Amino acid sequence: MQIRLGYACKEVTINETSSHTLSYTTYKKLGSKADQKLDDVIKSNFKDLENILFYNIKNDITFFRMSADLIPLLTHPLVNYDFFEKYKENYAKIGKIIKDNNLRVDIHLSPYAVLNSTNKDVLSSTINILEKYQKMYEYMKIKSKLVIHIGSGTYGKRASLKRFKDAFNLLDKKIKDLLIIENDDKIFNIRNTLKLCEDLKVPMVLDYHHFKVNRNNEKIEDYILRIFDTWDTIPKVHFSSPRDKKNKRSHNDYINSDDFIDFLEKIKFTNRDFDVMIEAKKKDEALFRLLRELKYKTNYKIDKNIIFL
Repeated sequence: MQIRLGYACKEVTINETSSHTLSYTTYKKLGSKADQKLDDVIKSNFKDLENILFYNIKNDITFFRMSADLIPLLTHPLVNYDFFEKYKENYAKIGKIIKDNNLRVDIHLSPYAVLNSTNKDVLSSTINILEKYQKMYEYMKIKSKLVIHIGSGTYGKRASLKRFKDAFNLLDKKIKDLLIIENDDKIFNIRNTLKLCEDLKVPMVLDYHHFKVNRNNEKIEDYILRIFDTWDTIPKVHFSSPRDKKNKRSHNDYINSDDFIDFLEKIKFTNRDFDVMIEAKKKDEALFRLLRELKYKTNYKIDKNIIFL
């Protein structure tokens, strides 16, 4: 049983980020200089992403979440700009690094992607967002996933889940194949999300932190095999620790290693390989610190960034 660790979006060691942004307000104010500024930011993000990927490779990190903000204004309906052909070589270069080094990468969509919205404009915008990221993957020539939440709970869970199904069934198959659905920390818990994923035949991303703050009496042991069975490849799990007792939903800088050990011990009966996305504010530093603590506190075999149980 192998558990591979990864982290999200940026690292803190070399202090580079591929999430430099440009707001639409600033873009409009720049007038004739707007497209040049946008071009500068996009190229900077590509370069930083390349550096981050090489940093990860040198540190044996093969699981990583790319930033959804790689291309500023990509999905803005009022920006008429060549986001793809102009940068085809940049996309191809990133894709080649990913493929040549057998990296697993994905993107977590922003909260603005609400597939079950009751607002037709929001739904239309969400479909546009999905299409743009699907096109991004095509230009990179990689097969990766997009993480999405179920979304709005307007008019109750039953109606909200039906809206999600109805909208999902209208999507192009290429986009359907990209989506993986995550349980959230307020509305759609592990039971709601798992049932939806099983109905739609879509992989479920277990967010263990969300599970702990949004549950009744459910036990993870009763659900984990069903969750893993929604995947036709190695499942992925999100793991974070609460900031403190008052801010249970917020992420801590680091991972509580005792909680992580407890989680592994509860589900090791599955004897299934899976990947864990560390969602901590200290990013790669939190990942390495967790591994150091596991080596001290347990007899787990750890090789590079993989835990063997």
